[in-house]
Amino acid sequence: MDLRLYYRKIRDIEASIADKFPIVVSQETTDGGKEGIMTEVPRLIAARLIVEKQARLASAEEAHEFRESMAQLKRAADQFAAAAKVQMAVLSSADFSKLRGEESASRD
Repeated sequence: MDLRLYYRKIRDIEASIADKFPIVVSQETTDGGKEGIMTEVPRLIAARLIVEKQARLASAEEAHEFRESMAQLKRAADQFAAAAKVQMAVLSSADFSKLRGEESASRD
């Protein structure tokens, strides 16, 4: 393998990619790579994966759907994190009465 040619291909493909973080779609490989897995990666990584025939660039429609699904998952994770922050305290009835001021009223 000619390393100069390999790295020239990577640079050429990297220069042709418009997005800073493009979406790539994995291709089936002989070492167990699964086809159809989408990932957002930097341009350099995308170019390397394309040259090594491990992935292809996603179409504009595929990239839009992927980013929409990631945004939905982020919103769901944010809601779950917010729900986990809800704090609860268990009080005895005596403590609850103190908070309501009933104990001082009953002594009067």
